[in-house]
Formats: sequence, structure tokens, C-alpha cells
Amino acid sequence: MRSDYLKKAVETAPHRSLLRRCGVAKSDLNKPFIGVVNSFTETVPGHVHLQKVGRIVKEAVEKAGGKAFEFNTIAICDGIAMGHMGMHYSLPSRELIADSIESMMEAHRLDGMVLIGNCDKTVPGMLMAAMRLNVPAVYVSGGPMAAGRCGGKSCDLISVFEGVGEYEEKKITKKDLEELEEKSCPTEGSCSGMFTANSMNCLAEVLGLALPGNGTILAVDKKREKLYREAGKKILELVKKDIRPRDLVTKKSIDNAFALDVAMGGSTNTTLHTLAIAKEGGIDYPLERINQIAKKTPYLCKVSPSDPNVHIEDVQKAGGVSAILTELSKKEGVLDLKQKTISGTLGGQIKGAKIRGNPSTSSGQRKIIHSLADPISKEGALKVLFGNLAQKGSVVKTGGVDPKMLQFTGKAKVYDSQEASLKAILAGKIKAGDCVVIRYEGPKGGPGMVEMLSPTAAIVGMGLGDKVALITDGRFSGGTRGACIGHISPEAASGGNIAVVQNGDLIEIDIPKGKLNVKLSSAEIKQRMKKVKPFKAKVQTGWLARYCRFATSADTGAILKI
Repeated sequence: MRSDYLKKAVETAPHRSLLRRCGVAKSDLNKPFIGVVNSFTETVPGHVHLQKVGRIVKEAVEKAGGKAFEFNTIAICDGIAMGHMGMHYSLPSRELIADSIESMMEAHRLDGMVLIGNCDKTVPGMLMAAMRLNVPAVYVSGGPMAAGRCGGKSCDLISVFEGVGEYEEKKITKKDLEELEEKSCPTEGSCSGMFTANSMNCLAEVLGLALPGNGTILAVDKKREKLYREAGKKILELVKKDIRPRDLVTKKSIDNAFALDVAMGGSTNTTLHTLAIAKEGGIDYPLERINQIAKKTPYLCKVSPSDPNVHIEDVQKAGGVSAILTELSKKEGVLDLKQKTISGTLGGQIKGAKIRGNPSTSSGQRKIIHSLADPISKEGALKVLFGNLAQKGSVVKTGGVDPKMLQFTGKAKVYDSQEASLKAILAGKIKAGDCVVIRYEGPKGGPGMVEMLSPTAAIVGMGLGDKVALITDGRFSGGTRGACIGHISPEAASGGNIAVVQNGDLIEIDIPKGKLNVKLSSAEIKQRMKKVKPFKAKVQTGWLARYCRFATSADTGAILKI
């Protein structure tokens, strides 16, 4: 074991002396050393309860025969960071999380780890670290938040963001907005829709690094404690058998994960993070492969924000991730059930799972997980678009797009920052038929590829969701809905063609055909590019300045150049 160097060699007696002061008894020197990697913080609603979770996991590890060492990593709440300087730190925090775990695990020669995350960048950061280190690992989330109830209807964080636009349009009163604010986030846990955190927590089950139920059992459900204890027990089994993340996460298991993703209409950010996880494991996974998967995978489960009345708790009632996978497995060529997971194989993991009828939800009894015979659509709910505006790709959540907007041509309204676009939207400067273009917000340009939830939610809240498109080299919250195309690569700061778009240019979007173009000739684009000023980083000091120097565009997962 990795820890044997600390535990057995004569020359490491000083190391053991220090370990004794950490509570390590002589009898512990015969046990595997397990890192319990916690992202507890009092600044993120999905993490406020993780201190208690860490204690449960630690107890389970030691009961199973290991010696547990708990340490923490950072966590940023995208919702709280939204719309101000803090959002620039969100995506970069993914790299800090992975780097900090690598540092602790290598410095202290731990034999395996249980990763306890939940929201935003903690999930991909932890999974990236698992692939990079390739030591036995189990990921377990803190669970999703329950949906709120407001005015007799279900509500969530996106209800509040869209409520801002509704208030500006005088569709609701200030009292209505305050009620949304008070009631939309009723419990601890990751926000209650199929947003980025919950999407990644679900995908972790299919990638093979998390136990069944990880993505959908509510944070406040007593079943979660059993999951935490199982995770603590499972890591000892993996260490004993020397089963490592790269044994489980392969190109085919990533295919499986994306099949789930497009079947449940997950966040567009899953593409960004899963590509980064693949890169950490040395797996070459081209972006266009997602289109091949989406073409053969039906869309079976529409959850908020695509359906504001359905939340993760409803998916759990209907059978969870395993039920969706069981239904998908009935179609030949969609899933590879032989792929290994920490539970054995994917086929064994979902054995016996089935769709549980039409559970009662906050909006009454309704079908949550559709069958193959009655899909929401025949193709999956994510699409990668290419064209002269996205030579290396861009991503849209088709499941959240109004059918009228699947093919759209609009006049460009161009903004070089999210803040400038939001100001224009709230001032009523965006009209039906416009295409909002937000650039210089990519990984390098932002820096940090900020989320566009505020402008997209304002557009929807103002009644323009089926009349206005928005394209960006930045990214969207998993809570975004509408004709919103992000991750445009190359980004403007790296010389992408989005840098030459001018007000009034016609933007052509054809989602069924996978196309995103500006109606300009190649010669005109080349001529305009000569006049584009060299990019100058918006931040010149601190960690973000360093990040800006090494960040790559979204088509590579926004990983850092080494």
C-alpha cells in the first residue's frame, strides 16, 4: 500500500511520531490509510450539513477496518457568486479543488479516498482528482434539496432568478418576489432541479465512481445515511482489491454517462466537466461523439428548468437514475451494461430497477420517467453545434428550447461582458427577433467562463424566452432554459470568430442540423479579424491572472495547459 512507506520503514520513525500526535495508534499501522475528503462549508446550502456527513463516513471507514483522515477542500456556490466578481472564481475553483486533493493525498501517502461533495465545481473537481491520482476512490454527494412551495405551485432557485425579470416587467409584486426568495430553497442540499450539481451527481453513478441513489436521494432523506455508511465500507473493499478509477471510467462508461445525460436533459456544463475528467484519465473524447449518442438515445425525463413542475425528488419517487438506465437498456446499442462500477457492473447495479408508475408530485400525478414507447422526443436533450461561429463546437440544451426556436435567425446585439448584456436586457433594449451575443466570457476571456443565468432568466421572466436567442463563449447555469447556446469554441479571447460579430449581423441557428453561423463570407470574417484588438486579460493580479494564462477553450473541457 502507498502508506507502507510511512508505516513500516525504520527511517520513517519521525513520520510515525508525528502521526501519533494525529491520533494514530500502533494498531492503526496495519490498516489502510483512507482520506475522507470533505467540502463542508457554511457558505453553500448544499454543503452546510457535510460536517455531519464526514463524521458518518469516517466512522464507517474505521468500522470496516481502515484508519480515516478527514481533510477539507473549498466550495463555491454558483448561485451566490452569480452576477458579481465572485462568479469568475467558480470554474477556476474546479482546478483548485483537484489540485488540493492531489496535494494532500500525495503528501500524506493515503491509500484511498472517499470524496464528499455536492454543488457546482466540487463534483467535477473531485472526480478529476480521482482520475489524476488513480488511487481507489468512492464519490458520495450530500444529496439534492427539496423543492419549495409558493403560491400553490412548486418553486426552486430558478423561480427566484426568473422572478427578478417578472418583477421588472411588473408581472409580479415585490411581495411576490420576497415570497419566492423565502420559500424556493427550503432545505439543505444541491438546488432541486436538474441543474449542474445534480446532473453531475447522477452521472457519477454511471461513470462508476458512486453508489446507486447518489444523484437523487434527497439530502434530508434518512436513506442518505445508509449511502454514506456504504461508501465508507466500499472504499476498504476497493483498496483490498486494488480497483482504481481508471479501471472504471473508460470511453464506453463516458458514453453511458452521456446517454443518461441526454435522456434526462442534464446541464450543458456536464460536457465541460466530463471532458475534463476524461482528459485527467488520458482518455481522448471528442465533443462530436455526444451528438452520435444523442441521436440514438431518447429523451425520457424532463425536469426543472425544462419542466418547472418536476424536480429531483420526483425523479427519485419514479425510480431514480437506475430506472432511467433500465428503460434505456431496452434499446439496443445505447448502453454498455458490462462496464465496471464500484458496485460490480452497470448491469448489476441497475438490476431490478423499474419505473414506478406516475408518482404524485407537487403538480399532481404525472408521468416523470417516460418509456421507450412514449419518449418526450426520439433524440436526446443535448446537442453540439458547429459552424463559422463555432469551428470547434458549442452546446445547447435542446430539452429546454421552445420548439419555435429550434430554427432561428436573429439580429445580433453584441456585448463584451455579461454585466453589459444584463443591463441592456433589464432596460428593455432587447426585442423579439434579437440574438444576444455575449463574448469575452470564456475560460480565458472571463476569466473563468462565467455563468449566464441572470441574463437568460431575465429574458424568460420578461416573456421573451420564445422570441430571443442568446449565444456566448461563456457557459450557462444548469438552471438555464431557452434558445441559449454556450461554450462557443474557440472563444473570443483565443481568436474565435465570435470576436468579429457586429450589431445587426444575422445569426443563423439550426439546432436540428447542428449548425451555428453568422451570415458573413469567409473573406469578410478574415477582413474583420485583422481589426480585432489583441486580447488583454481583464484581471492582472492574483490567482485569476495565472488561470487566464493557462486556460483552454471549452471544447477541451476548459482544462489548464501544463
